[in-house]
Amino acid sequence: QVQLVESGGGLVQPGGSLRLACAASVFTFSSYVMRWYRQAPGKERELVAHITRAGGPTNDADSVKGRFTISRDDAKNTLYLQMISVKPEDTAVYYCYAGRLGRSYWGRGTQVTVSS
Repeated sequence: QVQLVESGGGLVQPGGSLRLACAASVFTFSSYVMRWYRQAPGKERELVAHITRAGGPTNDADSVKGRFTISRDDAKNTLYLQMISVKPEDTAVYYCYAGRLGRSYWGRGTQVTVSS
């Protein structure tokens, strides 16, 4: 069983920065494809970015390209999402996802609110 715990969310002003972290309780973290999703009120869950087992990052949402960076530290079993130049439309609950061999695991999410 894989447990994922997100942290780092909170209230941030437009144009500010925030770094989310997702700690995974698994011995083989490096073998998992990792993703960040987000879900805004009244909207469907959206894939924000993913990173491969080899560490190749990709921003999947056009709205975050150039502003969000996904990364992983396999030695610390931790996934990160660095967010810069945040906008009010980035307000959402951000979820960590881990996938391997057809199995999927989700964290409970961390709230990010962008407001002045």
